[in-house]
Amino acid sequence: MTHTTPLSVSIIASIGALAMLGVVFELIRRRHLRERYSLIWLLTGVVLLVLAVWRQGLNTIAGWLGVKGYPPSVFFAALLFFVLVMLLHYSIVISRLSDQNATLAQRLALLEEEQRHRSARGAESEK
Repeated sequence: MTHTTPLSVSIIASIGALAMLGVVFELIRRRHLRERYSLIWLLTGVVLLVLAVWRQGLNTIAGWLGVKGYPPSVFFAALLFFVLVMLLHYSIVISRLSDQNATLAQRLALLEEEQRHRSARGAESEK
């Protein structure tokens, strides 16, 4: 027995995907989200919109994956997968920024120490 995706689920998922895409475009327009990071969000929104609108495709993919009971669960699995990809991506970005922050703090400390030595030498030479 093959279950099909209910129309109401497709409509709600389509509205959610369109809303997500709208928010991402607005954040890009207002320059709150850089284009570099928006690509993952845009890709996620487009894939979710395609899965939501193309009901038979979602049912086919569910069949390929062996999901017999409720095909929209594939939609939510795809959503979860993209969220995990985004979390991994941002963890990498945060790690890199943390390393750069530590390096900058060390360089600043060295420059401040060098400035103190120069100020001390300048005060001694004026005496």
